[in-house]
Amino acid sequence: MNIILKQPVKNLGDIHDVVKVKPGYARNYLLPKGMAILATDSNVRAIEEIKRQVAHKQEHIKTTALVLAARIAEVKLTIESLAGADGKIFGSVTTLKIANLLKEKGIDVDKKLITLDDIHQIGEYTATAHLHKDVKAEIALNVVRKENA
Repeated sequence: MNIILKQPVKNLGDIHDVVKVKPGYARNYLLPKGMAILATDSNVRAIEEIKRQVAHKQEHIKTTALVLAARIAEVKLTIESLAGADGKIFGSVTTLKIANLLKEKGIDVDKKLITLDDIHQIGEYTATAHLHKDVKAEIALNVVRKENA
């Protein structure tokens, strides 16, 4: 019996996959639990249309992420921090600071998408923005000593 999975099923398939299973497994488990629907011609056509729409939407999201990554690559952020004579900074450089500096430059990135190593010294660093599962952007950071006014 052919069925279309409505959700991922371990050892069987992923969402929207058309799989062949034994009739008892489909009738007694998958169909009553709402995990699958019968693979009729109309259901298969509907699922193919949904797959096409999802693929189009994902491609649009990826294209948007690539454009954003290109904009981020052009920017070098300068972060001022109080520091000791040996160059060790007081406080910390956080993803929130980086996100706010990017926002000032007109680039909106959620702080949860940014990862960076611990920064304890004055110098140049890079942070990574994970914009899409296939798109990452390197953010150039320059940590400088804050001048006392």
